Amino acid sequence: MSMTTVGVIGCGYWGPNLLRNFSEQENARLRWMCDVDSKRLETLARRYPATKVSTDYHQLLADAELDAVVIATPVSTHFNFARDALLAGKHVLVEKPFTTNVREAEELIELAEAARLTLMVDHTFIYTGAVQKIKEIVSAGELGDLLYFDSVRINLGLFQRDINVVWDLAPHDLAIMDFIIDRQPLTLTATGSCHVERGIENIAYVMLNFPDEFIAHFHFNWLSPVKFRRALIAGSRKMVVYDDIEPTEKIRVYDKGVMVTRTEEAENKEDAYRTLVSYRTGDVWVPKLDSTEALHYVTSEFLNAITEKRRPLTDGYSGLRVVQLLQAAQQSISQNGRPIKLD
Repeated sequence: MSMTTVGVIGCGYWGPNLLRNFSEQENARLRWMCDVDSKRLETLARRYPATKVSTDYHQLLADAELDAVVIATPVSTHFNFARDALLAGKHVLVEKPFTTNVREAEELIELAEAARLTLMVDHTFIYTGAVQKIKEIVSAGELGDLLYFDSVRINLGLFQRDINVVWDLAPHDLAIMDFIIDRQPLTLTATGSCHVERGIENIAYVMLNFPDEFIAHFHFNWLSPVKFRRALIAGSRKMVVYDDIEPTEKIRVYDKGVMVTRTEEAENKEDAYRTLVSYRTGDVWVPKLDSTEALHYVTSEFLNAITEKRRPLTDGYSGLRVVQLLQAAQQSISQNGRPIKLD
């Protein structure tokens, strides 16, 4: 079995989860841990005694035996870390959001392709059993023609100082939509408000319009007394409700919908409406889901993509598409909700 040596830059909030999952992969060897906090490294070193530690990421990049670098640092640092790693000949896995703007994302993709290196973005939710099942259902055509995608991701905190609620929460749902729907929007409109700190929106609404009648709407909020992580994907035949907080039944497929029948003109408008529109209520199906931790599949996909010399499921282009939407949302918010045309 081919063994890939891995170094993780950033061992704070998300880094320990990545360290644990890479250490459990049979085809990986955790070679480096890097963080600016030396005390944090001392704690982690007791858990991974065979792994080297450093507060300077240049030591990782100078190691000829290191194959891949994982970046789990604030988004403002992603581009520089990823660019330096690619220039050093390392495969790269970057936390979401990929970069702070489209130009940076495009440059990283170009560097990776020129050097034939694997570049992947950790859109974790795409690797969950729930999202994989929804993709399977949609791809099989079980929902019929897709009508809309409606998502709510709200909670109380955690307030960020360097990014707003869109850049913090939206990458999850935008990546999920991009993966499931597999079509590109024409325009984006967004509005937001800053109730806690000026210049950092803590609540935002984002709407995407597509070439057909399909539409997507998102609500993000750091200032909610309750926590919701819920999405509704509606089709002409069936509808899916995805509740990530639900412990056992995260997905419910509803055989519900509206049927329209064309008839001769009725005597009055009310009779015509009753004749043309009828409602269908059928069974509710709760599919069985893979409960394996999503990060297990994230790390496995990264390692396999390196070994097999192929593009990973959430490659740089996946990250780029999400960053395009984030950047457009920020632009729309700053211009009081002006629709932004998407290339």
